[in-house]
Amino acid sequence: MNFEIIFVLVGLIGMLVALIMDKMRPGIVLLSLVVVFMAAGIITPKQMVAGFSNRGMITVALLFLVSEGVRQSGALATVIKKLLPERKMSVTQAQLRLLPVVSAFSAFLNNTPVVVIFAPIVKNWAKKVGLSCTKFLIPLSYATILGGLCTLIGTSTNLVVHGMMIDRGLPGLKMFDLAFIGIPITIVGLLFILLTSKKLLPAERPDNFEEEEADAAEESGKHIVEVVLASRFPGLKRKLKSFDFKRRYGAEIKEIRQGGQVITENLGEVRLQEGDTLVLLADEAFTKTWGDSSVFLMMTNGKEIPSRPMPVWKKWTALALLLIMIIGATIGELPYFQERFPNVKMDMFFFAAVTAVVMAWLKIFPPKKYTKYISWDILITIACAFAISAAMEESGLASLIAEFIKSVSGSLGAWGALALLYFVTLVITELITNNAAAALAFPLALETASQFGVDPMPFFIAICIAASAGFATPIGYQTNLIVQGAGNYKFTDFVKIGLPMDIIVMILSITLIPLIWPFGN
Repeated sequence: MNFEIIFVLVGLIGMLVALIMDKMRPGIVLLSLVVVFMAAGIITPKQMVAGFSNRGMITVALLFLVSEGVRQSGALATVIKKLLPERKMSVTQAQLRLLPVVSAFSAFLNNTPVVVIFAPIVKNWAKKVGLSCTKFLIPLSYATILGGLCTLIGTSTNLVVHGMMIDRGLPGLKMFDLAFIGIPITIVGLLFILLTSKKLLPAERPDNFEEEEADAAEESGKHIVEVVLASRFPGLKRKLKSFDFKRRYGAEIKEIRQGGQVITENLGEVRLQEGDTLVLLADEAFTKTWGDSSVFLMMTNGKEIPSRPMPVWKKWTALALLLIMIIGATIGELPYFQERFPNVKMDMFFFAAVTAVVMAWLKIFPPKKYTKYISWDILITIACAFAISAAMEESGLASLIAEFIKSVSGSLGAWGALALLYFVTLVITELITNNAAAALAFPLALETASQFGVDPMPFFIAICIAASAGFATPIGYQTNLIVQGAGNYKFTDFVKIGLPMDIIVMILSITLIPLIWPFGN
């Protein structure tokens, strides 16, 4: 191995360690590594910034705005309320009504706002009809993940792989290319949830204080509120005693749910993390002021959180624009339209840009606050991922690892390499973040296909699935973190149902992908 290979390898190991330790946001970790690679001459300044102009990355940013427009329209909340029955029914019957619809929505919207909208509604409904919310919140998160596997825009990971393909001069993915594998996986995954969640998921764990304090709180004009901390919460990584939460937000923290643990004593010593659920004693002013704030991912207080008033016509307009975007991006790349409009590339980037701007013009989301609806850390992570991918290729590390994968695969050939690449990508996404996993795996997929002399498409599809299908840990996907605190789940609750899900999805993927996209050798 030459110096460049060793340097890049050590840098990647350091990046993985930093991401696992969670001392800094993923975006700044990857940006730090990219700057080091540029300073060492591994990549050029042009390669360093190339990802910031990539159509896939910018499409992700635009889709954040589209998803926010649909969320603020209230259309999704209206639909889900009509789906949930007024009377008590079995857990399986209720899941059967809820989960397929959730998957369908998440195929076209960012998964996080879908869970943010549905989780409080489902939790309140479950309490109202006497069912355990723990039987629904993890399945809700899993259903959004499964739905995201079905389309190009279902998750940012798919757009990352799509953008990297275009960068290499490849055609990229079409809107429903992933549906051929995503829909079978979603059907099997939902069936698994319906058949096993009742036994594998825990019964609802009672709150330590709610029964004792709720009535007293109501008498004093206050009530119990649960909030999930977002990446923009200013007190992240700080001990609670050094961050005066009550002075800033006018609410008293009674309990912190962090990493599957419920903390009620020595709260001042707790270092706050993204995804923590805080159980607060607050008045009505708190929910009115902070109900739609970007510092909290989700807020619930056992009843409806007031939202921005939205005329009925805006609800239907938001859904109509979403539908036009999906249909337009699907048919816009057909040869007929490409011949008629040779100077306009009517792809997902085109229609997402038009939709986001029209939503801003119509004030479906507040145009003056549009920057707060974009997750800049995710965008920086994605942009830097392109540079890291370039460093792996330029240094020769990707080629070296691809040779190793080929030797390990042995007699299993390209199929064995596909299975190994899928497994490695899955492990990385369970431990750190899905976009970083896709970035690391993409150059390996390209080089491995080259080593075997086969079509790289099966490897690209495997990356899309493996980098998104993180079920076994709450840190594998942001929606898992959101429902962990809301449902008072332990880490092991995800392992019990998520690990079998990981195995099922992996077996399905490595079996079906070569049949749908043959290696061609």
